[in-house]
Amino acid sequence: MTDKLSTIRRQIDALDGRLVKLLSARGRLARRIGRLKRGTIYRPEREAQILRRVAALNRGPLSSAVLARVLTEIMSACRSLEDHMTVAYLGPAGTFSQEAVLKHFGGLTAQQPCGSIDEVFRQVETGAVGYGIVPVENSTEGAIGRTLDLLLATPARVCGEVMLPVHQCVMAKASRRGDIRRVYSHTQSLAQCQQWLARHLPHAERVAVVSNAEAARLAAKDRRAAAVGAKTAAGLYGLNVLARNIEDEPRNTTRFLVLGERDAGPSGKDKTSLIVSTRNVPGAMQRMLTPLAANGVSMTRLESRPARTGLWEYVFYVDIEGHARDARVAKALEEMREYVTFLKVLGSYPLAIS
Repeated sequence: MTDKLSTIRRQIDALDGRLVKLLSARGRLARRIGRLKRGTIYRPEREAQILRRVAALNRGPLSSAVLARVLTEIMSACRSLEDHMTVAYLGPAGTFSQEAVLKHFGGLTAQQPCGSIDEVFRQVETGAVGYGIVPVENSTEGAIGRTLDLLLATPARVCGEVMLPVHQCVMAKASRRGDIRRVYSHTQSLAQCQQWLARHLPHAERVAVVSNAEAARLAAKDRRAAAVGAKTAAGLYGLNVLARNIEDEPRNTTRFLVLGERDAGPSGKDKTSLIVSTRNVPGAMQRMLTPLAANGVSMTRLESRPARTGLWEYVFYVDIEGHARDARVAKALEEMREYVTFLKVLGSYPLAIS
């Protein structure tokens, strides 16, 4: 037994040595690419293609999701050799928005926490950071209205998306749920867990705050309070996790958009996001969407929102399959412009890697 273990360990040591040499070689190539590009170091279409290729090559035993996480961290490290890049997110540290940054960009990418979604947009628009990540919709509670409103006016482009499974925890200084008299969390998280809270903390006051991390900070100051949020916040703020996975919908997922100066190039599996408005006349919606069907372009999302003109006018947020540079998509968009009063292409970007 001892001889077998020693043999296997020597094989692992040899593989680790080869990995070090290969990673160093990759890093040197990344540094050369950085010198040649002399511009944007983050190429979402290229990174998406790398992750898809690795998933296609994977034969186990590691899952494709695990390999994607490893490759994301490798790409994050290699990007840091090319140049400095910062990503803004809704902070403080410990929010699901930060988890989305880590999933998409990796842990070696510089991060800038912001006090609001508005501030994330401003950081990107002014060039203070290279990119920003904002929540846009949740599978349980629907669209994030503030993000949709800001997308209407921003000059920033959507260049990526992140699908993040959201698992909520109850955390507190106390060690028993019976001691809790107040629960802090973001409005969305409180809504995602309302059934659990009603069953297990029926007498606790629910207090909405700007973020789940802020909820954890407040709970850390009050032994009769708890916070609902990501379990990473418990470690950051010295709280006990009293219950895990309390979301009412087990497949609860939040979709985030990546904002930048420009959208991504075609990756082969892309999505394009639009904002459209049309006249309030019979058949207007059908005429607006007909070019998509006529050109074989699939629509994956349609969301309406008041145009904030005070005249009962609406704008429509539309996601379609394909890149704006694809011939069919380009033709459909050209034809749509003939029927609508307003059309804004927010950006084309790779489909999220799950």
